[in-house]
Amino acid sequence: MKNITLNVSGMSCGHCVKAIEGAVGKLDGISSVEVHLETGKVDVAYDEVKVNPEAIKEVIDDQGYDVE
Repeated sequence: MKNITLNVSGMSCGHCVKAIEGAVGKLDGISSVEVHLETGKVDVAYDEVKVNPEAIKEVIDDQGYDVE
């Protein structure tokens, strides 16, 4: 498993947390997703054989948030 921490802007409430955790969690190869609303960070543990950081960022972007 690999871990990545992404800076995500535009998150402001519990709905944002659930939207990101739900969308990223549906990707094959995701072990865990933890959104830190107060710091604007998202920690993701993933299987690099099944998914890559670009795919994770794209899913978050598709939810309407900016990933740096």
